[in-house]
Amino acid sequence: MARLVALALMVLAMVLPARAIDKTDLVAQFAPPMFVGEKLADLPVWPILENTGGADRVVYYAFETNELAPIPGFSGTPPNMLVILGADGTFRQVRVLSQHEPVFVEGLGPEPLDAFVEQYVGKALGRPIKVVPPGKAAAINQAKSSASIAIDGVAKATASVRIVNESVIASALIVARAKLNMAQARPSAARPIRAEIVERHDAAGLAKSGLLTVARVRNRDVEPAFAGTPVEGQDPEARRDPDGIFAELAITVLDLPSAGQSLLGEDGVRRLFKNRDPEAHSLFVQVGGRFEPFGDGYVYGAVPDMFSVTQNDLPITIRDYSFDRPLAVSPLGKAPYAVYSIFAQSGFDPARPFTFNLHVSRAKGQLFPEIVTRAIPVQVALPERYFVAAADQVAETTGVLGIWEDRGLDIAITLGLIGLAAGVLALQGRTTRAGSRFGAFRLAFLAVTLVLIGWIYQAQLSIVTVIGLIKAIDSHDLTFLLWDPVSLIVWIAAIAGAIAWGRGYFCGWLCPFGALQELAAFIAKPLKLRQYAIPDRIDRPLRLVKYAVLAAIVGVAFGAPTRAEVAAEVEPFKTAITLGFVRWWPMVAYAVVLIVANLFVYKAFCRYLCPLGAVMAILGKARRLDWIARRVECGSPCQLCKVKCRYGAIDRAGAVDYDECFQCMDCVIIHNDAATCVPQVLAERRKARPRVVITTPAGVRSAEATT
Repeated sequence: MARLVALALMVLAMVLPARAIDKTDLVAQFAPPMFVGEKLADLPVWPILENTGGADRVVYYAFETNELAPIPGFSGTPPNMLVILGADGTFRQVRVLSQHEPVFVEGLGPEPLDAFVEQYVGKALGRPIKVVPPGKAAAINQAKSSASIAIDGVAKATASVRIVNESVIASALIVARAKLNMAQARPSAARPIRAEIVERHDAAGLAKSGLLTVARVRNRDVEPAFAGTPVEGQDPEARRDPDGIFAELAITVLDLPSAGQSLLGEDGVRRLFKNRDPEAHSLFVQVGGRFEPFGDGYVYGAVPDMFSVTQNDLPITIRDYSFDRPLAVSPLGKAPYAVYSIFAQSGFDPARPFTFNLHVSRAKGQLFPEIVTRAIPVQVALPERYFVAAADQVAETTGVLGIWEDRGLDIAITLGLIGLAAGVLALQGRTTRAGSRFGAFRLAFLAVTLVLIGWIYQAQLSIVTVIGLIKAIDSHDLTFLLWDPVSLIVWIAAIAGAIAWGRGYFCGWLCPFGALQELAAFIAKPLKLRQYAIPDRIDRPLRLVKYAVLAAIVGVAFGAPTRAEVAAEVEPFKTAITLGFVRWWPMVAYAVVLIVANLFVYKAFCRYLCPLGAVMAILGKARRLDWIARRVECGSPCQLCKVKCRYGAIDRAGAVDYDECFQCMDCVIIHNDAATCVPQVLAERRKARPRVVITTPAGVRSAEATT
């Protein structure tokens, strides 16, 4: 009962229009001093502000992906997510508002997609975010060998989650360009560190190699920052000694092996990396001079008030790592030092120059002092030789192109299978000459289709794609087809094959569920199950049912688009192929019943119910060549091919009905086999009969023996 209620609620959710989020929904998520501003006029986003010290500043932007980057999914309807993006480009929240992806509607359920989008929290736009096979993200991010941040995909739903990823990233980049001063589409990806370069230096050697930036900020360097403020000239020490040292800094990034090993030693580096966030970089800072880096209000493990880091004019999130191991080498003697974690997802790239800022505060007045804080910048640039050169770095393509690049091997194998099937049909005379061996070849090919194209590549074509095309009529956006390269290639092959040879090129060779049925039917004989031939008077009307099913689904797609995915469940493809029978039991039972029925009525679903088969048959109307060879004796008097055709695709006149032909090539094998084809057998017999010569008074005549 619970499952029935759940299904009813899902169907109801699909029927009712998805409610867009409003300000009320957001207000409940933020407590004072944060508050939600009005939706902006120039961009459909809500600013989330914080009131500190009497001033309001934007800390987040909230928006719906459908209002900025609606990318149609496989149902033709774009998934819609709520995104809350920090002012530093970091994702605070990503939540699914609505989606109609067939695999998540009822198959896997919405929970895997909800878990998928939770992975964005804490990540940002500084590096491309790339979907990888489930369970691979942690190892990829730990190794730091990738230019991208990896997030785990969802098994059985690879293309769907990639569409979601692209929608989230594309919409976030629109906001980042407009509101976060990120003029470029995306900052350059972090360049990998050369792990093989490990050098040990003393303090002087670190500075000479460029691994350590040592900066001295004098009193006279600080004073101009406060010019024109009420606290100008309020530092007596600076007035007394302008050339005196205000702060002395030694700065580097400990991820570079030469810097880490020199400053912390092997044991220190091992301890640092043992518990550190794998997606972080570690910044080393040692401070001497008058500047006090750790005041009374300093909190270990928190974001420091006295320091900040910027790169490409964007703030980089840092926090104290509370690493108190002694230094192997102390560049500034006994001066205090700290290690800061810089999160890679915030866009930090140690190979690019960055700015380390000292926050210097001055106060004027005793009872209610007026405090002014200014940042004193120190520029840091690490040597190029410690990083993989840009020319040597393997660029990682993201988006649609990245998917096609990642699936290059899958695409090549699929094209090979498509070409092999086409060659079998194009060269029918040669390929079927082997007779029984051809049957074994066909079964092997169908097994590969089922396992590789179906269960592994998840490229089972479906009427859902046709529904998506119908929904895309208004938007003219067909990009959803590009997110699953193998499926798109199979679609192109199926359409071209239908026009060239008829429906059977796809339905008989490249359809995984069709292959599953045919392989299942192969066991009927050893099980001694009788397969029934449906009489023509019943078979002919039943063939029209699939066209009625197709018409009904198309009608629903036009009239009630949100119900179209439910109507498409007449196909068992999602259950048997996409989800591998791991689904709600009534759907599994439906698919199993169809497969079992196939043991008694050969490929009954394909012949009588399949809406996709109806589409292929309609496309096959464009075929101009009756390419399966026939003889004048076919149908009259010979009926052998008609009797042997398990699909009922040969009529009494011997003609092939290409709308129903699955191109198993059995009739072609019979046609070319002189020992089986009845017209050929009779012709050979006539040639072998002895001739009788009869002599009469009127002359000589001959006749063949009639025995």
